[in-house]
Amino acid sequence: MTPATLLVTVFFFVPALILFILSLTDLASSNFSEPWHFIGLLNYQRMFSDRFFPKILGNTIRYVTLTLIFFNVGLALLLALLTSYINRRAGFFFRMLWLLPRITPSVVYIVMWRRMVQQAPFGIINQFLGWFGLSQQPHLLNEHPWLFVILANGFVGASFGMLIFSSAIESIPKDLFTAAKVDGASTLQIIRDITLPMLRWPLLFVTSYQTLSLLVSFEYILLLTNGGPGLFTTEVWALTSYKRALSTYFGTNQWGYGAAWGLVLVVIAITASVIYLRVFRFDDLVQEPKIDVL
Repeated sequence: MTPATLLVTVFFFVPALILFILSLTDLASSNFSEPWHFIGLLNYQRMFSDRFFPKILGNTIRYVTLTLIFFNVGLALLLALLTSYINRRAGFFFRMLWLLPRITPSVVYIVMWRRMVQQAPFGIINQFLGWFGLSQQPHLLNEHPWLFVILANGFVGASFGMLIFSSAIESIPKDLFTAAKVDGASTLQIIRDITLPMLRWPLLFVTSYQTLSLLVSFEYILLLTNGGPGLFTTEVWALTSYKRALSTYFGTNQWGYGAAWGLVLVVIAITASVIYLRVFRFDDLVQEPKIDVL
């Protein structure tokens, strides 16, 4: 356990401690050249009194919940099941297609999305609407920003869960499926009574990992909408922390204020992880199997 403990200490606990220290200061210099002073909890007071705080919190909850349920876990599990119960080569081909968004550079990927939602008549979606005689929408991204933010992030996130779930399904002993088929079980019954109960570990891992990933991700939102359109329409917590600390959006690089936002995000992530461990009954998963003595 020593190497793992060392890595967690160096790459999590130490950065979290530094983040906490920064959040108690007024550091606002872009190159750390200006003096900074201890100001206590003023950054947190300023954060919680921000009139956009509820909106940003609500945006984060919406973004994480919808993307996680419908794509990073839901669609990923569906893809894994579909590609596992068809021809093996065909399943491999479809998994490869779903990996393309993940391996595509972020800028190229978002440029493709922006080309799709471009205003009429140049956008690909609007062109399709015109071909089918439907009314074109001039500003798809402005009218439905959350739809495309979730789609753009969801297609990338679904590929990760798909691989984990597919590998887990492949590792289930084939004898269980054979015995179920001999007993007359249908494919849906096999999935319900054998496959899904055997995926508790992967479900815990994917749900936890993807929740933490979504909480700290803002790259695609930054490139697609930059938190807009308008004022904080699609801005999530991590993007706000980035803008406060590293961007000149608010005039200066407010390291201390941005660190306060970041530290609260760390607390939220740890809380979510503990909840998942409770919901998925982690203690039961790691419990040693009981040996029946005859």
